Amino acid sequence: MKHIVIFGGTTEGRELAEALAGKPLSLTVCVATEYGREEQGELPGVEVHSGRLDAAAMTVLLKGTDLCVDATHPYAKEVSKNIRSACASSGTPYRRLLRKASLLPDSAVMVDSAKAAAEYLKDKPGNVLLTTGSKELASYEGLERQRLFPRVLPLLDSLQLCEAAEIPHKNILALQGPFSRELNEAIIRQYGICWLVTKDGGAAGGFAEKVEAAENTGARLVVIARPEETGQNFETVLRECEDLLWK
Repeated sequence: MKHIVIFGGTTEGRELAEALAGKPLSLTVCVATEYGREEQGELPGVEVHSGRLDAAAMTVLLKGTDLCVDATHPYAKEVSKNIRSACASSGTPYRRLLRKASLLPDSAVMVDSAKAAAEYLKDKPGNVLLTTGSKELASYEGLERQRLFPRVLPLLDSLQLCEAAEIPHKNILALQGPFSRELNEAIIRQYGICWLVTKDGGAAGGFAEKVEAAENTGARLVVIARPEETGQNFETVLRECEDLLWK
């Protein structure tokens, strides 16, 4: 039986696993956290591995694998680098499942990183809604804490990172998406947000809803640009996985 490993923790990873579940394949889905395992759920014939892996551990995991699909987040550059390295070391065919990029509004301010976003906002007045995750909060240390309103997952490690960044408790928005346009607008109005910092998470990341909410409320978007990469769309990757059934 052919063996496929999917590095997921994303909408695309879950959808690919769901499409392949029940087929005569051995399927392993790797996610970084228990939250990722919870989101992945249980599927027939699918083994879920949770926990962060370095390139060496990935290489061991991939031994004897017929195909590896990298369906990690578009901004997970280091993880994708490790997966490619592990595939090369183990001789495993590698496919990158790309998330479709969004159309960016002309009014959006484009920056290369969270640090660049913080530098841009340093002399711009107004409250800032951060929707880029708890791991990058340290990048905003140069901004007044009272201005920052991070929207993070309702997990202990996320809250601990908020504490470490000295974010006022009343500013922490611990919520799990997806977030509608209406909810985004309500948050922007409730907290007097002037700037919304985001990544281009595509449809799966609710990017369009953020754009519409910002336009409707007068908030300005600051978008951290996606890393450039090459790969395949969902349909192409799914077809390659299914083709293994006949080899």
